[in-house]
Amino acid sequence: MPSVLITGANRGIGLELVRLFAQNAWRVFACCRAPEKAADLQQLAADFKGNMTVHSLEVTDSLSIDALAQSLKEETLDLLVNNAGIMGGERQGVQEMDFGAWEETFRVNTIAPFRIFQGFLPNLKRSSAPKVATISSQMGSLSRESAGAYAYRSSKAAVNKVMQTLACEMAMENFIITLFHPGWVKTDMGGAHADITASESAAGLYEKMSNLEPGDNGKFFIWNGEEHPW
Repeated sequence: MPSVLITGANRGIGLELVRLFAQNAWRVFACCRAPEKAADLQQLAADFKGNMTVHSLEVTDSLSIDALAQSLKEETLDLLVNNAGIMGGERQGVQEMDFGAWEETFRVNTIAPFRIFQGFLPNLKRSSAPKVATISSQMGSLSRESAGAYAYRSSKAAVNKVMQTLACEMAMENFIITLFHPGWVKTDMGGAHADITASESAAGLYEKMSNLEPGDNGKFFIWNGEEHPW
């Protein structure tokens, strides 16, 4: 049974990914900050008892990461999905910027995926074909010109480069490291007027993530499996 660890698993795309991986007989380690408040996630754990567990994880806290890594130290991890992310606050303009929120956005969206990778690297190395998929955004693509959302855009552009660099460094150890634009999704972050539902996005993401090949290493994909320009 292949295994996957998913961060930000309590709602939206993360919750739908948990559902799909569990339905397709993956061993799922579903992580969020407050499992006791994640009713939908706990219901999935009850529905898929035996191949899914819920874990407390604060992605910006090294002690939290170390504690979970220690508890899972005997587990093999075939796929790591860095899904947890934040938008960065409402004040992200030239005239008014919340710099504290910008720093927090980098901690969550850029630094945390690397920190999570580092923490669970021993688990990934136990796999014969370790894979990492990080949810990014087309808003971090340098080929796409648009205004506003400085904190969010810059954090996603930065995580793109972090993961591209990791892909180069880990290629000799047979890692496949990728990034995904999930689409404009009807979630708390995307809003009610977005293009697609979380279920639609997750279905495309699952299809590509579960079938990653060596040639995909270091690439940036759209939720439907098409390659996204950097």
